[in-house]
Amino acid sequence: MADEISDSKPENEERSHDAARRNFLKQSSVLTALALTPGPVVQAAAAEWDEKIAAPFEKVPLKLAVNGKSYKLSVEPRVTLLDLLREQMHLTGTKKGCDYGQCGACTVHIDGKRVNSCLVLAVMQDGREITTIEGLAKGDDLHPMQEAFIKNDGFQCGYCTPGQIMSAVACIREGKANSETEIKEFMSGNICRCGAYPNIVSAIQEVKNGGQKV
Repeated sequence: MADEISDSKPENEERSHDAARRNFLKQSSVLTALALTPGPVVQAAAAEWDEKIAAPFEKVPLKLAVNGKSYKLSVEPRVTLLDLLREQMHLTGTKKGCDYGQCGACTVHIDGKRVNSCLVLAVMQDGREITTIEGLAKGDDLHPMQEAFIKNDGFQCGYCTPGQIMSAVACIREGKANSETEIKEFMSGNICRCGAYPNIVSAIQEVKNGGQKV
């Protein structure tokens, strides 16, 4: 019995050997098929593959109105609106936080509606009007919401503040700032890691109750 046990291979080792043999046979079959395939066919397949790889990187024309100015741009189809604003248009007030639509730091307005710019492709915004944090103030005159954030100390590190302000303005425009509870609910998509939420709510209430045009 001892001899039989010592001469037998472990089950895992045998399974591993079978898997390796199958992989070898598959690879050999593929190489054989390629060797027997006519050159022009292989070249055509390679060209088609190159086109598929290159397609997402070919730039397409795009027209946008950003903060009241018209732009004609060329962008790759894969570029998000956030990356276009920051990297190509140098509007770095819009922040890249999570890049997954979970923190709200990248909030902008598209045709007046708040959107997480990290979640939308730039090419899909052709002909639309974009407003970023840079577009709220009129020269040296701050927007009422910007003034309220300063007055109520609605920020600490400031990284989330542009997105908070853009969302706060939209919150009032949407008619979703009628109570503290409602403000908290409709601002919940904007995360402040410093925890300045009470002051943010106070800033929004001040603008809402003051009747300033936003």
